[in-house]
Amino acid sequence: MVTAGSLSLLTLLGFATFFQQNFRTIQVQGNSMVPTFSNGTHLLASSAYWLVGPIRKGDIVVVEDDNGGAIIKRVYRIAGEKVDWLNVPEDYNMTDGDYVVPNQSLYVLGDNRDVSEDSRRFGPVPYDRIIGKVVLKRWL
Repeated sequence: MVTAGSLSLLTLLGFATFFQQNFRTIQVQGNSMVPTFSNGTHLLASSAYWLVGPIRKGDIVVVEDDNGGAIIKRVYRIAGEKVDWLNVPEDYNMTDGDYVVPNQSLYVLGDNRDVSEDSRRFGPVPYDRIIGKVVLKRWL
């Protein structure tokens, strides 16, 4: 027999499991997103796109870097879109024509472009390296 107390505990356990699998807290490190986020700001990112909506231009995403860490950047262009010549990857040859973001990738830039290491340096980011979309800033 299921009691109200055990049902409440099961519901709480289900919610905690869902939250743990679909949300992640991230701390901003560095100044690449100033003035939007300053160093030390805590953010909540979600990979539950069915709940928070698909990733779009202008969204802020958390990307897994080459060392397994996380970086926070704004989506500048999505797959199939042209990147203006001021923001193409450093190693792109302009004689090759317009730079277009490859399929299944995002082109991300920091809000503080002068200090940001972003897609201009490391190129487009494949979707499988996106940890999640930033959905909340903690004010603690």
